[in-house]
Amino acid sequence: MTQSNQQTYIAKTLHGLEPVLVAELASIGATGMSVLKRAVSFSGSREVFYKANYLCRTALRILQPVATFKVETQDDLYTKVKELPWNDWMAVDTTFAVDAVVTNAVFSHSQFTAQRVKDAVADYWRSVKGRRPDVDLANPGLRINLHLSGTEASLAFDASGDPLFKRGYRQATGEAPLNEVLAAGILLLAGYDGSAPLHDPMCGSGTILTEAAMIAQNIPAGYYREEFGFMKWPDFDSSLWDAIKANADDALQDQLHPITGSDLDQAVVDVALSNIRHARLHRDVTVSKADFLRLPPPSDEGLLVMNPPYGERLKQSDIVGFYQAIGDALKKYWSGWTAWMITSDLYALKYVGLKPSQRITLFNGPLECRLSSYELFSGRRNDHLAQQKPYRR
Repeated sequence: MTQSNQQTYIAKTLHGLEPVLVAELASIGATGMSVLKRAVSFSGSREVFYKANYLCRTALRILQPVATFKVETQDDLYTKVKELPWNDWMAVDTTFAVDAVVTNAVFSHSQFTAQRVKDAVADYWRSVKGRRPDVDLANPGLRINLHLSGTEASLAFDASGDPLFKRGYRQATGEAPLNEVLAAGILLLAGYDGSAPLHDPMCGSGTILTEAAMIAQNIPAGYYREEFGFMKWPDFDSSLWDAIKANADDALQDQLHPITGSDLDQAVVDVALSNIRHARLHRDVTVSKADFLRLPPPSDEGLLVMNPPYGERLKQSDIVGFYQAIGDALKKYWSGWTAWMITSDLYALKYVGLKPSQRITLFNGPLECRLSSYELFSGRRNDHLAQQKPYRR
């Protein structure tokens, strides 16, 4: 099944998840990895390329670079794009769309820049076939990505189609839901691999719980998706793709430890249950209505992962008091567990009253967040640390 031809690709991710993505890519056979800003460049065969789309939990998009060149003006950009061998990559009947990212460039308007690329592609086909391909912004046959920084232009094809955080299982969301890639990244940063019980006491729409069950059962990140962008490309190898999916299906495994969640709001619990049911994980994940501040742990030890609510869902003005209560509950009930908490309220976080063993900067959309871990124990700290089995791999 292995393909011998190596090519360079770029996997986009979220700030702070680059090291996790490097590890994921290495596990599927990628080589020559280089960490970029919110991305990882890597080399691999077509098999690795397909696997990156299907298996990597912390990748947002996989791009295939096809050309780099210098531009001084918008006319220069138009000319160089039009000179590219578009007949190698698409047909005149292939729909397409262009996304442009422009930073510190000789021209700054990304929408107009994207339009110049569209015109160049359309005019190429008009000169070759006498007609131009159609633009389809929603579901194009080829999504073209242009990155322009200074005078350096990079053209790539988006192999993923819809961004990879759109797993296909989430039907409904609560307020401020976690991106699926961020949820998976939090779990992997916490070292979660299914070898311990996991509980999310503020589960929202159930994304952390669903991603945890997928990790525990080795369900591929793209398992629920029906389509990826590269499946529309002229060189799509359906036999290789089917073999990759079949091998991934053979690697599915039973979940060995409980995954449980709770939330104070029954309507939110219902949303989580609906999403979990749609992912066909309702026999493996238990969710109930409960107040975390009075919640006893489901077992003597495990991993506690939470994204505390804020804003409208919190329904209380004393955010500092709320975080103090979280810290009190952790100390009172959850000894023997390791707690991981992500929040954008960096001021209130100080009032948890526990010293974090790790602090990692992540972003939830535009919000800068801290992912903090707390080792929870009773008795003397040094005695506990000498005995504790770490969750991190």
